[in-house]
Amino acid sequence: MPSKDTQTSTSTALNSLAVQCEICPKQCVIGDGQSGDCRIRINRGGKLLATTFARPCALHVDPIEKKPLFHFLPSSRIFSIATVGCNMHCKNCQNWEISQSGPLETNETYALEPDALVDLARKSDCDSIAYTYTEPVVYYEYTLETSKAARRAGMRNALVTAAYINPGPLRELCRVTDAATVDVKFIDDSLYRSNCDGSLQPVLNALKIFREEGVWLEVSNLTIPTLNDDDASIRKLCDWIVQELGPDVPLHFLRFHPLYRLRHLPATPEDTLERAREIAMRAGVHFCYVGNIRGTPSENTYCPSDRTLLIRRLGLQMLENHLTKDGACPTCGQKIPGVWS
Repeated sequence: MPSKDTQTSTSTALNSLAVQCEICPKQCVIGDGQSGDCRIRINRGGKLLATTFARPCALHVDPIEKKPLFHFLPSSRIFSIATVGCNMHCKNCQNWEISQSGPLETNETYALEPDALVDLARKSDCDSIAYTYTEPVVYYEYTLETSKAARRAGMRNALVTAAYINPGPLRELCRVTDAATVDVKFIDDSLYRSNCDGSLQPVLNALKIFREEGVWLEVSNLTIPTLNDDDASIRKLCDWIVQELGPDVPLHFLRFHPLYRLRHLPATPEDTLERAREIAMRAGVHFCYVGNIRGTPSENTYCPSDRTLLIRRLGLQMLENHLTKDGACPTCGQKIPGVWS
């Protein structure tokens, strides 16, 4: 199994061959022959190895709206990749079969070094590459090296992430990242700990870093009945986004479907998501969307000044785009934040 030595950039050697991983806030201290919490970073003789480097388990061509990214190269094709592993253990994970697996537990992987992956993405007529499905933080080196290769080839990079990562590695990755869509799971630390085996503050810090580093940012929230669907939680999330990130960061409220360890909960009612969107708009969020429900006008993009319909969508398909060539409203001329070409 190919592996990449991560000793110099993302870990610190300790006594007795133990190594401390420095990528994410868990700061795992890993003994010789052991793995960290994500299960793919293994200590071999005092060196931390990323065992899934160049071994993706998922390769797909997706519409970019699936990520979700609505203000970044709309209607384009994005080459999506993942390896096994995650540094969170969310009870609602939709890709748990691979995110909660170790490197020896997946049935199929592909041997693709970064340059070969970029070549495949170009041959697939894609404009960009998404590091997605599981968690690009845990296959950090593969994400970083592939992103560098993509930039050399004139392609763009997008992270689909829970953003549970330390500031140093994140800022390095931001240098070759064009867009990020971050799943903010809860705005409550106790829920992060009980449902995800993580914590809230590192995620909030990462969101600010993306903005500071000039990465196009969109935020999503899987709205789960009985956990984070109450008005107070929704309002708290929206207020934080407006105050700390700004009103122009798009926010997506996504429908929950019973999966993995939350099969006992119902799917999110459509009216709950529409109510969340109304709360967001009242809080000052300029661009708020409802996702995982097909055919709602809340999939569309409207001008925040005069409510002109700018982009009409049906599911993951863009049906109309009325933005001017420079990304402005054709009626009032207001520039709409995003990366449009």
